Amino acid sequence: MAAAMVSAHEVRPAIGDLEVAEGQVDITLTLNGEALVADVSLEGIDNTDALDASEEVDRLRALEPDALRAELEPRMAEFIDSLEAQIAGEQRAELSVSSIEIDPVGNVELPRDTEIVLSGPMPEWAGTFSLTWPAAYGALVLRQQGVNEPYTGYLEGGQSSGPIAIGGGDEASGWMTFATYIPVGFDHILPKGLDHILFVLGLFFLSTRMTPLLWQVSAFTLAHTVTLAMAVLGIVSVPGSIVEPLIAASIVYVAVENIVSDKLNRWRPFIIFGFGLLHGLGFASVLGEFGLPDGQVVPALIGFNVGVELGQLTVIAIAFILVWYAIRVDRGEADVAPAQGLYAVLAVIFVGLGFAMNTPGFQEIMGASAMVFFWPLAALSVLCAVSATLVDQLDAYRRYVAVPASAAIALVGAYWFVERVFL
Repeated sequence: MAAAMVSAHEVRPAIGDLEVAEGQVDITLTLNGEALVADVSLEGIDNTDALDASEEVDRLRALEPDALRAELEPRMAEFIDSLEAQIAGEQRAELSVSSIEIDPVGNVELPRDTEIVLSGPMPEWAGTFSLTWPAAYGALVLRQQGVNEPYTGYLEGGQSSGPIAIGGGDEASGWMTFATYIPVGFDHILPKGLDHILFVLGLFFLSTRMTPLLWQVSAFTLAHTVTLAMAVLGIVSVPGSIVEPLIAASIVYVAVENIVSDKLNRWRPFIIFGFGLLHGLGFASVLGEFGLPDGQVVPALIGFNVGVELGQLTVIAIAFILVWYAIRVDRGEADVAPAQGLYAVLAVIFVGLGFAMNTPGFQEIMGASAMVFFWPLAALSVLCAVSATLVDQLDAYRRYVAVPASAAIALVGAYWFVERVFL
């Protein structure tokens, strides 16, 4: 249930649009102004509830635009200095603030955008421009505007863009774009896609046989690939306020059906296909935040989708490895005593890792506390130990592992549905 608490106060990557014209460079940054004022690090953070200063960020979200601008302006000199903008790799760019635009106060549970335009002179002799994005500001999608074959980059962890040709021509190749977007898709599943993780686990716990899993995963993959492509290409658009509650409802459905049936009913692949369409729209919202490079939409889309699939397969692999011995015991292919010892040790190890790795560094990298990731594994280990101990009962694995795990998944999905609709 700890996973249900990691949901509100989302942190999105900053977007930077770079343009050089008539001897001037303009960088339009759309970012989290509240985090900048609160002087907190967004490195590895995907929601501001994980910050020590989360209450301060919440206070700033409730400020009117003029009041927030008044607190933001004194920090601009330090912010600009931290960017390390370079002209031709040898001269520091003299940037200043041209404008600051802040969205009005809306739902303080949701992020709002602050647009900061930085401008400075660009000498005629300068052929390149580079920007280093500090790790403390999270991730930045930097996009060059107004040229052919523009540069597009994803910067995080203090990365530099490297020299960007002012006249264009730095557009990444198709293979490079494909490779760049694979980790973006994987990261959206592990560790940041807790709702997608629970949905995939709901598919996994239906049956111990491989055929039902393959049918479900195939239907899900095909469906979310279709809507992801359609949404990215602008063919279909559905508001997140509709998609996100329905994704939570899909989690509840697959988990509850696991409890009432242990077979792949004829209609389930079609229902999974329908839910996959919804999840594809959710994936599309992530790609919308990152942006897609002009001229390389297809490689980026394929790379992101490959990353998503690798993330899903990793989730299934972890779950299978953990329950594999319990399944063998239930089938009479392994002894009880070794299974009891193995799962007892694993439970202790996972609980210990939850405490030992519950550090700010882990939280920054994974976006949630170590307990959210390791304690459910400990609980699953305990269920496997119970299944092995009571193996003389009919369908011990299903009764003591699959059903309780599915019930927990359904409860979390129900919580998310209520939260996304009413809270």
